Amino acid sequence: MGRTSTARDRLIDATGELMRSRGYSSLGVAEICAKAEVKKGSFYHFFESKQALTVEAVNAYWNAERSCWTTELAATGPALDRLRRLLDAMAQLQRRMKETSGTVDGCLLGNLALELSTQEPAVRARLEEIFDEQIALVAATLNDAADEGTVPRERATAATARAVVAHLEGLVMFAKLKNDPTVLDDLWPHTLLLLGAAG
Repeated sequence: MGRTSTARDRLIDATGELMRSRGYSSLGVAEICAKAEVKKGSFYHFFESKQALTVEAVNAYWNAERSCWTTELAATGPALDRLRRLLDAMAQLQRRMKETSGTVDGCLLGNLALELSTQEPAVRARLEEIFDEQIALVAATLNDAADEGTVPRERATAATARAVVAHLEGLVMFAKLKNDPTVLDDLWPHTLLLLGAAG
């Protein structure tokens, strides 16, 4: 039992790693299996398709990232401090990637959302659910900030939370494009402008 779950986990890990740097369309099952050191025949024992495997890779990526989102946003302290710690942690991920691999690979969720906007409905639906969850987490934090008087009440909305998530994803995309994580240095000051908050 342990052996089969290990092979399955290796396939999921290899898929997340390869898709973050290479994308979905250019990646084949044979290459994923080679990276995971799993026989191609075993792939179909675990997954009915590359799309099904991709959904699992997206879930694994978000499960790891969600703990950061929930830990930072549910911590004690002022709401804006919590939001800043989350955004700083997301930017730091890109900086570490550049240091360890030499490239900024961006966010798997954002990369796939851009690439699969007109295809692979199961993957797109899962991505949409995850981004909705992120928006809800940020919206709850903005509501706390409004209660604390650090963000105007009219800015503590799901629309503003979506703009914050979009701002994060957009800057990560530009950091990937330029292969330069310093693009993310302006993330927090411009988030404050979005929020209409006092720095």
